[in-house]
Amino acid sequence: MKILLWTILLLLTAATAFGADQNAILGIWKTEMGESKVQIYRCGEKICGTIIWLKNPRYTDSRDGEIGTPVIDRKNPDPALKSRPVLDLHILNGFSAEGGNNWGNGTCYDPKSGNTYRGKIHLAAPDRLELRGYIGIPLFGRTSVWTR
Repeated sequence: MKILLWTILLLLTAATAFGADQNAILGIWKTEMGESKVQIYRCGEKICGTIIWLKNPRYTDSRDGEIGTPVIDRKNPDPALKSRPVLDLHILNGFSAEGGNNWGNGTCYDPKSGNTYRGKIHLAAPDRLELRGYIGIPLFGRTSVWTR
């Protein structure tokens, strides 16, 4: 009887720990250079992310855009999307939990380059997220460290 109780207790503890990992990624994260903040949230059973804050939400250099106007997704390869604002832009899509504080099989959009990459996310610590964007396989990519 004691063994059964200990087994049930162990399974409940493991289930609670696994559930905590699944939500640990959610919240607001500051990007590597501190230029923006991204809200990471659930979109169905997946993880997604949207830019919710920009250090410079309006153009300050006429080479980038008309000074004082909102920053737009001007490098997007789709002409129909070039005029959308970067603020509130959906940049992380479809990440699935892989266990062990890892999420994968998602995509990351970089509005600075207009490129979309396959992605993996690793929660290295409660306040440190490592986002790896890559083409093909993760070996050919770059990791960006985000903080809370």
